[in-house]
Amino acid sequence: MACGFLVLDKPAGMTSRRAVDRVKRLVRPDKTGHAGTLDPLATGVLVVAVGRATRLVASVQEGPKIYRATFLLGRRSETDDTEIEVEVLEATPDLDDSEIAVALEGFVGEIQQVPPAYSAVKVDGRRAYQLARSGQDVELTARTVNITSIRILGWSSPELDVEIVCSSGTYIRSIGRDLGKRLGCGGVMSQLVRTRVGPFSLEAALPVDAIDPDTLAERMVAPLVAVEDLPRQIATPDQLEEVFHGRRVIWSEASPADGARVVLVDSESQLAAIGDYRADTSQFAPRHVFLDHSPGQDR
Repeated sequence: MACGFLVLDKPAGMTSRRAVDRVKRLVRPDKTGHAGTLDPLATGVLVVAVGRATRLVASVQEGPKIYRATFLLGRRSETDDTEIEVEVLEATPDLDDSEIAVALEGFVGEIQQVPPAYSAVKVDGRRAYQLARSGQDVELTARTVNITSIRILGWSSPELDVEIVCSSGTYIRSIGRDLGKRLGCGGVMSQLVRTRVGPFSLEAALPVDAIDPDTLAERMVAPLVAVEDLPRQIATPDQLEEVFHGRRVIWSEASPADGARVVLVDSESQLAAIGDYRADTSQFAPRHVFLDHSPGQDR
């Protein structure tokens, strides 16, 4: 049974679903899932989980995401990007770096952000983009996102290149749109590259067209990578047996906070289980077990 992560470099024009399906065909009947959709316009890191690693998708999504984006200022479109016709409001906005930098500062931190009308957010059970494409008015409520930093990489009017570090759920198109509003000139996103999702980087990504049985086996990343920052304990064979059957075991490492997520690994540092620390009994309570079979079978 396959178990782990495959880090793909999704090309422009391809949906995330289509990229994941390339992997799915090779690993059936094992499950697949992905940690964060990329729009067809976007390229870069798409993390695909295989087998039991699908249980760790939420952990991967909780990690920071890094993007390189290009915004065209002085523009506007219904999709907040260049996927459809773009209206030119100001051909070359007369703005300097410092003016843009001050405006960008207002987007750093915990902010309220309205998703694009053409997005996968559900409204009364339907995707917002489906309603928008059918000509209906789409009213989306603001949601809380966290933006760690925005750094200007280059500015040559009307193109602004930035690097953004943010939380899951952040719409980069919305930042371009709202920045344009704040500067009084409009803005759309023309290019987007995701360079990192949690511990997974673009440098280690595999082009989608290069996926085959050999590269799948060679480039599969161990599931432990997704939770490498959590406290861990090396389990004894007896503890592994207990955890395999869903039972609690003694936690003998340094005590984290009550209810903290912690990890058990085997003697070869392979992920055995993820669970919660119970302070009242100093025990590890398993949530997800990654053992393929009872360790007692190996004795």
